[in-house]
Amino acid sequence: MRYRFLLFLLPLILAFSFKKEMRQYKINGYAQGTDYAIMYYATDSLATKQGIDSLLNEIDLSMSLYKKGTLINQFNTAEKEIRTDRMINDVLKRSFEINADTKGIFDITVAPLVQAWGFGPKEAKSEPDPAIIKSILNCVGMKYLKLKDGLLTKSKPCVHIDLNGIAQGYSVDLIAAYLEQKGIKQYVAELGGEIRISGPKPNGEAMKIGIEGPDKDGTPVIRHIAAINSGAITTSGNYRKFHQSGKKKISHLIDPKTGYPLDNEMISVTVYANDAITADGYDNALMAMHLKDAIAFVESRKNLEAYFVYHQKDGKVADTLTTGFKKLIKH
Repeated sequence: MRYRFLLFLLPLILAFSFKKEMRQYKINGYAQGTDYAIMYYATDSLATKQGIDSLLNEIDLSMSLYKKGTLINQFNTAEKEIRTDRMINDVLKRSFEINADTKGIFDITVAPLVQAWGFGPKEAKSEPDPAIIKSILNCVGMKYLKLKDGLLTKSKPCVHIDLNGIAQGYSVDLIAAYLEQKGIKQYVAELGGEIRISGPKPNGEAMKIGIEGPDKDGTPVIRHIAAINSGAITTSGNYRKFHQSGKKKISHLIDPKTGYPLDNEMISVTVYANDAITADGYDNALMAMHLKDAIAFVESRKNLEAYFVYHQKDGKVADTLTTGFKKLIKH
């Protein structure tokens, strides 16, 4: 019996001794006009740069305004409608939901306004005339769009869409799905500052994420460290991407209701949500609100938290966090 017992244990001992240890792997690259960085833990290099690049290229072919022949550009030049693919359909559905929830503050039909202010694919050398803005506003509003049975229809030919305010978050979610399909359960995936996290680390520690914001001089710095084991963090801000007009900074974030760049106390908004498409969709909308309204909006919604950097009335930079976000901060 003793020998049988030893023989029975031998395969278990061998299996234990040859069990591979979890290692950290990193993939870095460039896509969608920005950098991406992926870190994951696994026993082998299960994910590849080629796989990530192929996925991001597929997303670009659907939703990039900067590449010819993409599905979004086909819609923007179409008279009435196009048949969507899975990716653009997913993003459009979420866009309609966030548009309704924010009462039109989040609006994907701002494309002509973004272009008019010089932040689109074509260069614009001067500020648009008020009459031009007024004319463009006749073509802005998601009420002019309809999505049904895989068909995206516009009621006016002049309606153009821009998914840059939500598509990058969706891209990060698809990267996360790719990693999980490969059997990877512990990772941080980042694209252009939009982040999706799944943890903890193999040693049990939470994943740590630096939360960025501008200092008093406007220089980007890490202001807090968050410890997170699941979910997504995205940031929208006007301190990186803007035009200078004399002493005035012109934000790349355009108010779809007025047609003019945002000009309120907000400097940046960092949003935490279950997935990156949600966080990315809401961060721009919160940037368009006044601070008190934005805090009340977030506090009244489940699975949504935010960190705000803003100008006080005396011009000084200050920050504040919603109740749930404070629980994420470790430093």
